Amino acid sequence: MTRISPNPSVRRSPAPRAAVARRASEASVLVVVLWITAGLTALVLYFAASMGLELRASANRAADLAAGQAIEGAIRYVGWALANVATNGVMTTNNLFVCEALPIGESRVWIVGRDPAASQNGLNQVVFNLLDEAAKLNLNRANSNALVMLPGMTAELAAAVIDWRSTNGSLSLGYAGLGYEAKRSPFESVDELRLVQGITLDHLYGDDRNLNGVLDPDEPGLGGSLFVTPGLLDTTTVFSREPNFHADGTQLTNVNTRVQLQGLLDSAFGSGRSREILGRLGLSQGGGPGGGGGAAAPNFPSLLRFYLSSGLSQDDFERIAPELGVTTNAYSYGRVNVNTASAMVLTALLVGAGLSAEAAEGAVSTLVQYRDQNRSSLGSIAWVVAALGRDHQAVTTLAGRDLLTTRSFQYTADLVAVGPQGRGHRRVRLVFDISDGVPKVIHRQDLSRLGWALGDRVRRQLAEPEGLPLMARDNP
Repeated sequence: MTRISPNPSVRRSPAPRAAVARRASEASVLVVVLWITAGLTALVLYFAASMGLELRASANRAADLAAGQAIEGAIRYVGWALANVATNGVMTTNNLFVCEALPIGESRVWIVGRDPAASQNGLNQVVFNLLDEAAKLNLNRANSNALVMLPGMTAELAAAVIDWRSTNGSLSLGYAGLGYEAKRSPFESVDELRLVQGITLDHLYGDDRNLNGVLDPDEPGLGGSLFVTPGLLDTTTVFSREPNFHADGTQLTNVNTRVQLQGLLDSAFGSGRSREILGRLGLSQGGGPGGGGGAAAPNFPSLLRFYLSSGLSQDDFERIAPELGVTTNAYSYGRVNVNTASAMVLTALLVGAGLSAEAAEGAVSTLVQYRDQNRSSLGSIAWVVAALGRDHQAVTTLAGRDLLTTRSFQYTADLVAVGPQGRGHRRVRLVFDISDGVPKVIHRQDLSRLGWALGDRVRRQLAEPEGLPLMARDNP
């Protein structure tokens, strides 16, 4: 066999192992590069998402701050409106100034109100207006018979409320176990009721947990009702007071001071008519304090009693009613505005005055129906007589006490602000007092924690691409 020797001039190819190793190295580098690229991509996406969240958070924070500043602007707006619209204690209405979607910068502000006739009208929608504090029972003036007529109240709870405010209270209710004692002095706010033994959040809020006057989807009505049952926060107050002086500081005419009364009657009706009216009142010429005569001093516990005794027509009484008072005190406390109070509050007031619950409910039904049909004839408490009749039990009962008024000097503005682009939410409830002639904030409470209070309609409007239209009455 012949052996063939290799040809040294023929070059051999690289060994297979070296080629495989090189290709493996190249693949490893590619995998590492891919992992690094994926890692960097993930970091970029993470930081991009983080920056997006920060941007949205910053926008939300800016909107929240804008909403807070809108609240401050709305406070000034309400003060302006009360100074220019709420004259002579006449209750303002929401057609005199903007109460809904008020534009302040890029934010909007709503004034959450109440509709006393909502259940009668079959409505369950948020309304926007100022709230009248004189439309509520005064916690520091209402007696136990009146308090027990409010939702959820019992005779025991009413007694506990009166014991808390009474300087000579004597009930032993176990406050020591709660870590404090009964206050035994007047309430400073309605929220203070939470400290009274037996009063719970259900008593304060009723079934209206966000205090917007309607039943929201997450607020089942008590007893299956389709309409809201208000709590003590909506039916009682500590702020209602009416000044017995004009905005310039001059005193009202006291009907129990004959000289002052005669001067007003002479000015309004002439001396001849004045003498006639004084005669019907049993006040002969020269009688009464400072008169030097022998007639008895006037003794009218209320303006309603004065009206019934005077023989004046409703129109004539309305001419002089803003000038009249029944006391020399600077203020009268706890009067209820019969023009604005709900049927529930009016019923409680009449029961507290001495009527039975059945008689009170019947009288209130007539009063509410009359005022709804005669909105232009509610200038003084004389309309109560026109609605019920002079000899009605409710009229004679109310005439014996100074309980009614048709004027209001304290208003609640429940302000809700939403920032730019529907972001940001603030809610602040304030009580304004105009009894001294200049609107003053006497109470402020942040209610943002209660959540959304503007209802579904406003929520849908804010969610629409075009948002809310600008108000046509930016400068009412």
